[in-house]
Amino acid sequence: MLMLPASAAWWFLPVAAPVALWVIWSDMRAMRIPNVAVVTLMAAYALIGPLALPLEDWGIGWAQFALVLAVGFVLNLAGAVGAGDAKFAAAMAPFVALADVAVFLLLFSLVLLAAFATHRGVRAVPALRGLTPEWRSWQRHDFPMGFALGGALLLYLLLAAGTGR
Repeated sequence: MLMLPASAAWWFLPVAAPVALWVIWSDMRAMRIPNVAVVTLMAAYALIGPLALPLEDWGIGWAQFALVLAVGFVLNLAGAVGAGDAKFAAAMAPFVALADVAVFLLLFSLVLLAAFATHRGVRAVPALRGLTPEWRSWQRHDFPMGFALGGALLLYLLLAAGTGR
């Protein structure tokens, strides 16, 4: 059972869902996560978070943001992740209840595998790839991680919204 209250998930979904879908589309199309998507998600947490969460949990979310941003910065310097991926992961972090981090990481792992298999499968079929021939992700060797990040955030919030907790 997820610990993020369903009421909080419902507060976050109207902003987080369109941003997550935008990030997925943008990263697939241009291999780029727009900074404005990251800022929009953080602004939503800053404004909606105090209404949706106890203030202590809202503050913990900011600490999670800082930690994931620092780790993402180091991973980006090491060439392990893109800067946009690191920033978006940090912006997502406050939306995950601290007690749900392990479950979220498992969920993210499963979404990552599914997203990678889907992306590579569609890319291998010319008729499907031809539906969006301008997408840079079809030509690149690296993977548009925004596909998995956005998908994991969306799925997590939808699952939390459905828990009724």
